[in-house]
Amino acid sequence: MGIYRSTKNPIITPADINPSHAEFKIAGVFNCRVTMFNGEILLLMRVAETPLNNNPIKKLVPLLDVCTGKYIIKEFDATDSAIDLSDSRLVKTPFGQYLTSISHLRIARSKNGIDFIIDKKPAMFPDNEYERLGIEDPRITHINDRFYISYSSISDLTGVTVSLASTTDFITFKRHGIIFTPDNKDVAIFPEKINGKFYALNRPASAEYAARDIWISRSSDLVCWGNHLRLIGVRQGFWDNGRIGCGAVPFRTKQGWMEIYHGSSRENKYCIGAVLLDIDKPWEVIARSVMPLMEPEKDYEVNGFFGNVVFTCGVLYEEGIVNIYYGAADTSISYAKIWLKDLLYHLR
Repeated sequence: MGIYRSTKNPIITPADINPSHAEFKIAGVFNCRVTMFNGEILLLMRVAETPLNNNPIKKLVPLLDVCTGKYIIKEFDATDSAIDLSDSRLVKTPFGQYLTSISHLRIARSKNGIDFIIDKKPAMFPDNEYERLGIEDPRITHINDRFYISYSSISDLTGVTVSLASTTDFITFKRHGIIFTPDNKDVAIFPEKINGKFYALNRPASAEYAARDIWISRSSDLVCWGNHLRLIGVRQGFWDNGRIGCGAVPFRTKQGWMEIYHGSSRENKYCIGAVLLDIDKPWEVIARSVMPLMEPEKDYEVNGFFGNVVFTCGVLYEEGIVNIYYGAADTSISYAKIWLKDLLYHLR
């Protein structure tokens, strides 16, 4: 199949990013959204930071102090058998779960889509009690003169919610608040109204039955969402039998709305697939990947902060080419491309 990775991959790594605080280091830069702005290709990236730590028997986790607006560090005894450190992303304790890193959003800019200049300062920081553990995995939808950013807000108090912000210049950002309650994430808003309504893909999670499926919801104002329908689910015996979630914002083709999504196996191998939706009834599925469009193969995709992961939040479609910017091993950003005709053949 004709999918081509850049020979310069990974195109952005932790070494390219300045920490936001002197006491932090960059653990990963990944899961970015891409858009065109002022003649440039712009990435809005998730940057994950961890506290500097020279003590091997201590595990440090950062979180936002809402009262002061500053980060604080909690310490845990790494030798304590009651603490689960089996997942590099998490510290699980009898009293709650924490992230080992805290994420903010930062911008990178490019003329050719491969070589990027990265802003030295974050575009958006965690800001409130719903974002105590960070903000993650943005998607950008350009509607009229505004860019709408949906992103995951993570908190040990409230769980995972989805918030909405918007901007016209990528300098100032207006926060519109929470648009999907816990536990939900992976929200991508369609770039135009369909029959007079806005639509968004999202991924609610069931605590009781552990379902991780993609749903579609409808809105009149981008803030209040309803008419929720389950769109596609995990598939037993397939590459996406563990969990799935939307990846990039869907883009319009003559054949329908193309959505590049992620799926993982029960063994936490994350791959990328595609699903084609009806242009006027986006809750109706026309075709879906039987095999992955991309799976972890390269060293930078297999090994990293959390290995065996390819995960996209950003696709730029132009002149018949689907440009895919994806997170590799929760560590770096890479680039691949595929012709739309080859992608449609993949879905046959």
